[in-house]
Amino acid sequence: MAGFGKQRIMGRVVVMLILIIALVIGGLFWFDFLGLIDAKALFSPVLQLAGLPTRTGSALPAESPTLLDDERYAKQLEAVEALRQELDARTMTLDEREATIEAMAQEIEERQKALEEREKSFNSLAERYDNRKANIEQNARYLTGMPPAEAVAILGSQDDQTAIDLLRAVEELAAQTGEASVVSYWLSLMPPQRAADLQRKMNAKPASLDP
Repeated sequence: MAGFGKQRIMGRVVVMLILIIALVIGGLFWFDFLGLIDAKALFSPVLQLAGLPTRTGSALPAESPTLLDDERYAKQLEAVEALRQELDARTMTLDEREATIEAMAQEIEERQKALEEREKSFNSLAERYDNRKANIEQNARYLTGMPPAEAVAILGSQDDQTAIDLLRAVEELAAQTGEASVVSYWLSLMPPQRAADLQRKMNAKPASLDP
């Protein structure tokens, strides 16, 4: 029975010791929270093993008269550093977006240049067509004022497309003035085969004059 009593006393002593140690550790962390001591630096190996954050850097001297102010200032510096890192991340994101926008703007500019080049090419073709049309109409007037034999000789020296354009222009001028067209008479003066080819192509109105 005496041995059983000793075991109970030893158990109570162990419990009391554990309680005292817990109170001491809790008190240390409480003083650390108040900024009176640096308990986290003392227990940093244990906290690191437990995966808990630890305080880096040297502890503030306990005899400093501005201990609490220094601790608050240190925490403010940590907050400022976190804010700086966040601003750096946002700046990086903005830089990436700006680069994307610049690439899109460059692509749009290149497309605009391509459209302008196409428009210039189209205008050049239209101008060439207008110039050729004006030349054809002017030549048709010249041919109409010539003797038929000379007009047919000039038509005979032209390629089929130019000859057809001239004959059609003569017909349009005759329709505008209400006069009779001399195209049929000119065709009658041409070699039969050439006249037949021109009439066939004029009636077919092909996009290309290649046989």
